[in-house]
Amino acid sequence: MTVASLKALRAELRDLAEPAVRAQQERVLSRVGDDELLGVRVPVLRKLARSYRGLSLDDVDVLLHSHVHEERFAGLLVLAEQGRSARGGDRKALVDFYLARTDCVDNWDLVDGSAHVVLGPWLLEGDLRVLDELATSSWLWDRRIAVLATLALIREGRFGPTLRLVLTLRQDPEPLIHKALGWMLREIGRRDEPLMVAFLDRHLGELPRITVRYATERLAPAERARFVKRRSAREQTPARPDTTPRRRPGQQPAP
Repeated sequence: MTVASLKALRAELRDLAEPAVRAQQERVLSRVGDDELLGVRVPVLRKLARSYRGLSLDDVDVLLHSHVHEERFAGLLVLAEQGRSARGGDRKALVDFYLARTDCVDNWDLVDGSAHVVLGPWLLEGDLRVLDELATSSWLWDRRIAVLATLALIREGRFGPTLRLVLTLRQDPEPLIHKALGWMLREIGRRDEPLMVAFLDRHLGELPRITVRYATERLAPAERARFVKRRSAREQTPARPDTTPRRRPGQQPAP
């Protein structure tokens, strides 16, 4: 694509903007620096991305580094469109391109719209160690990318990597990670509810409350109430006092 094509895409984005959508975005998205929100609906962005899927990676790179939120989103969706038909080395090139620019994927909607469709297909045929690298990143959005990318695996009945990430990230300080973990557990439950319920029963005391709440949203009311009650009871149980005798300096421990 040419500079003229990029100019056309940007012009279309502004033409498609809706003030009401922008107002909603301002309520639910965290503004980053000089980030500009236009107010374009996600389904509209997806349709536009299909029209511009022939953009070069250089052009996509320009979009990803834009201060306009929807331009970054459009760039990610173009990348996803290109990934649908990519195979082998071409798919790896797209994934490497994406992973090298996760600093541009800097809000939850950008992660949720790209991780499972850009990185996800690669996980089905590639090395899963990338999930560990992302999950241990100091960048919040890398960690959310790791979790959301496993949706592609879940849809193929491969639940192990997601369950492992839930345990890896269960003590993450960010609520946005807790929510993502619960969401993916819920997706597992849609396909294998007994497995998800057994996982919650086994690890309930280790999981954040919001993760449990999200994970159990689709359970029968009585089953969900059981988990909520157990989780609340654990929080209300006072920690046992440490009654271990203290040794004076130089004192030998008791046999």
